[in-house]
Amino acid sequence: MQLPPTLTERKHVSTLPSPHRIVIGARAHAELAELLHAARRDLEIRGSSTSQVSADDLSWADTYVGFMRPALPTMGNVRWVHCTGAGVDAWLYPNELSRDILLTRTSESFGPYIAEWALSRALAIRQQLLDLAECQRRHEWAPRDVGYIRGSNAVVVGTGDVGAHVARLFSALGATVHGVSRSGSGDPAVFASTSKTSALPTLAATADWLIVTVPLTTETRGLIGRDVLSACRGAVLINAGRGAVVDEAMLPEALKKGWLSGAALDVFAVEPLPADSPLWDDRRAMVSPHISGLTTVEGAVNGFLECVEEIERGQKPARTVDRDRGY
Repeated sequence: MQLPPTLTERKHVSTLPSPHRIVIGARAHAELAELLHAARRDLEIRGSSTSQVSADDLSWADTYVGFMRPALPTMGNVRWVHCTGAGVDAWLYPNELSRDILLTRTSESFGPYIAEWALSRALAIRQQLLDLAECQRRHEWAPRDVGYIRGSNAVVVGTGDVGAHVARLFSALGATVHGVSRSGSGDPAVFASTSKTSALPTLAATADWLIVTVPLTTETRGLIGRDVLSACRGAVLINAGRGAVVDEAMLPEALKKGWLSGAALDVFAVEPLPADSPLWDDRRAMVSPHISGLTTVEGAVNGFLECVEEIERGQKPARTVDRDRGY
């Protein structure tokens, strides 16, 4: 027997947004709009790149789909924002999206993509691929010893979906993987051990790979700071979380002093990475332009439609962002 909804539940259902007019702000807006229109012809859709979204668009729309906030003073009549990326920090920091606006995030798993990105960097470093490519360019035969992932020790900061996928790949190649999270929990089938973030300096001293996969929240901002970096003993920092989780200004010193032997960085405090950043010219740093886990068109549309269907059933979307936790 199904019980009738409580007063609180009825009140919540009545406040859910009713999506009809959708603005998409993304580079792939045309592809997103085409796929969404094919699935739901009842929805009115406008699309443009994020920088081209206008105040008129936001006044017309009740729903916005995109990774970044448009550079406008308000969100107009928008009552629901669906973030298409893995992290929602662009909607929370430095100015939080009004809590009167529902904020949801994609259901797409970026773990497999980011895990491949992290492992490719680790293999490139161990196998000295960049240096060998330079030797080839010079027609130089350069025998040397190379290293392996097998037998190394990885500390993965973040034991959620992304961190677990990273751990699986590194474990498959013979690394021992330890997880670190706010709660100190993680899948024991994936991580050799898990610890709370307070243990990071101690664990960093044992790491060959310090891999960051956590989202940016008030708790994780600056998490990888001097205390953690100075505890490292030649680890390679791999950051696919968010730039501000790491004290980026400390990285040149950490590399110079040998706390870090290298860094593979996909995210930065300011993006694009400023041209005068010393990281560009440091041969120990591998820079990539925030491409480790790109949203797919199908994943973005499917995640949005899942939320639409839940709302139309009178349910709060399962992917609603917890504003206090930041994800």
